[in-house]
Amino acid sequence: MKKQTVVLSFILVVVLSAFTAPIQFLSTSIRITVLDALGNPVPDAEVTLYHTEEEYRQEENAASETVLTDRKGRVKIKDLEPKVYFVDVVKEEMTNAGAGVQTDTLREGRINKVNIIIE
Repeated sequence: MKKQTVVLSFILVVVLSAFTAPIQFLSTSIRITVLDALGNPVPDAEVTLYHTEEEYRQEENAASETVLTDRKGRVKIKDLEPKVYFVDVVKEEMTNAGAGVQTDTLREGRINKVNIIIE
């Protein structure tokens, strides 16, 4: 009797799990590495994401707070929607304006990695 209860409980768990949505453990995020023209990491660069090209060009309604890159030129922004973003990077006189401003569509539940060159 005890064996049958264990087996039935196991079958019930398997059947119920087939009808529930999978639990997403990771939020959609992006890790941007900012590099100079020689491929060196750029620390303390200001990185801002925008939802649309128009918002990017007007520098309004940012999708994220402006974040500074670490000593390896990296920044990670979490809790994003799986879509295309426009990236603005500035460090003193260097920017990514005119090149490398649009991401690919971010993959849901992943850390999406992007390199941005600033000159």
